[in-house]
Amino acid sequence: MPEKKKRKEKDELIVKYEEHLKKSESFFLTEESFEKIIDHYLDDGEISKALEAADISLNQYPYSLDLILAKANIMMQLNNYDEAVELLQSALNYHPGDEEILNTIGICYNVIGEYELALECFLKILPFAQNQDEIHYNIGLVYQNLDQYEEAIEHYKEAIQINIEHEDALYELAFCLDLIGELEKSISFYKQFIDTDPYSQSAWYNLGIVYDKLEQFDNAIKAYEYATLINPKFASAYYNMGNTYISILNYKEAIECFEKTQQLEGVSPETYYNIGIAYYNMDKYEKALTYFQKASKLDNLYHEAWYRAGLCLFNIEKYYQSIHFFNKALKIDQENGTYWKAVAKAEFQIGNVISSLDAWDEASQLNPEDVEIWMEWSMIYYNQGDNEKALSIIFFGLEELPDNADLMYRATAYLISAGNYKEAFNYLENALILAFDKHEVLFEFFPELEIQKALYKVINQYRDNN
Repeated sequence: MPEKKKRKEKDELIVKYEEHLKKSESFFLTEESFEKIIDHYLDDGEISKALEAADISLNQYPYSLDLILAKANIMMQLNNYDEAVELLQSALNYHPGDEEILNTIGICYNVIGEYELALECFLKILPFAQNQDEIHYNIGLVYQNLDQYEEAIEHYKEAIQINIEHEDALYELAFCLDLIGELEKSISFYKQFIDTDPYSQSAWYNLGIVYDKLEQFDNAIKAYEYATLINPKFASAYYNMGNTYISILNYKEAIECFEKTQQLEGVSPETYYNIGIAYYNMDKYEKALTYFQKASKLDNLYHEAWYRAGLCLFNIEKYYQSIHFFNKALKIDQENGTYWKAVAKAEFQIGNVISSLDAWDEASQLNPEDVEIWMEWSMIYYNQGDNEKALSIIFFGLEELPDNADLMYRATAYLISAGNYKEAFNYLENALILAFDKHEVLFEFFPELEIQKALYKVINQYRDNN
């Protein structure tokens, strides 16, 4: 049947169904019609209407396996896993041992943490399952949730050996091997498939992912290239290759890969964003800005794109405009210390010192491990002549990062400026122990010959003793 005619019939079915509901009429539809209605509502994201249709359908066909599974899947989408299990368990009374029912029950048990019950379901159907790859994959997920990664790996491998195209199993296998530090072992595993079938695009693609994770970027690119030679329309391989080119700072090639991705599967916020990253890293800020704006236009909640657009404007000294974009990012992700730090820098550039200080405070609470925050925040007070406040911020930083040489050298500088020489030289000695070569930063603070002589004396004394 032509696609256009199918759509027309489906539209007519939905209209007819909704008219019956509106008039509260009794009506009778075929099982297939109910399935189409349920699928229509699910496709449109109208879960409650899909559930209503499923309930009505089961009143007419209480023993229909397809309709029972449809309702169970709706319940799962609504996170009502216990109710889904109850429905499916009752269905086993008239569909005993059914593979799909037991598989779905097992999936529900896995989600709600009943791992032993989930395994029991999957192992029961494994010997005679039509889709054994999927059952092995589900067993792998259970073992993964139990932190039994070796067992999970074995089942993911079984799934892949049955079906090399099982992308989820391939991904989880790499994830588990990475967790236990044996990712390199999977290289030989994928190469076995390639030896058997050199034209397996999935084997080459996933080998590329493994090489990427191992930071063997040249090998990753070669693997992705083989995947695209086998399938010139393999958009994901082009996309991953683009990210790998960014890792090796080859931005021109990266852009070509992302543009190829867009040619194959259409534009997306992610590809626009990654093209923007490439141009940004090439210092082509205005060009990058256009792509970050394209990404945020497609996805208004893409806070990383708003933030990067702000960075582009900051780098071309359009500070007022940059704050607008940073605040857009913060509105979406208020707990992001990096965004608060960007606001702090931009506000300072336009002379809004109080706003800058407030933003530094927010950043310090969210990212206390970021040394730059403590250094730049304290420097504002230091330049205002408020040594006491500058020192207090550095000391807060040292509470978070007690062994940070940069903070100790900065504490030394502020203490010398405040005339607390004894305490300053205590911090200096500790800083020299941690990172001797960084002591040069102190001479930038103190061009005065007398202070430099005193510093040289302590530094030389430390050098002679060590």
